[in-house]
Amino acid sequence: MALTNDLIIVKAKIYLKTAKQGGRTSGIKSGYRPNHAFEQPIDIRNIKTFIGDIQFDDQEFIEPGETKIVIVRFLRNEIVEKFITVGQKWFIYEVPRLVAEGEIVEI
Repeated sequence: MALTNDLIIVKAKIYLKTAKQGGRTSGIKSGYRPNHAFEQPIDIRNIKTFIGDIQFDDQEFIEPGETKIVIVRFLRNEIVEKFITVGQKWFIYEVPRLVAEGEIVEI
């Protein structure tokens, strides 16, 4: 895991859900800044999300239905740090819609 004063940087595999799965109808560009949740709430009104962006440079867009290896940069936070382990899965939201899922593959 790369740490800066402000960021936690990890390599992750993300899957962008299709519109039929309740996800996005369009792709995402590098720099996309959705809400990240490490625990799925029973009631979406109680969701605890964290700020982070998704970076990639091998293509312009990631389209719904695709799985890609990307770099995710989270704002540094003690709560986020406890979840940063290889194999950790998390949920990517455009609240209230779950649009993608991620898994840390390298720290």
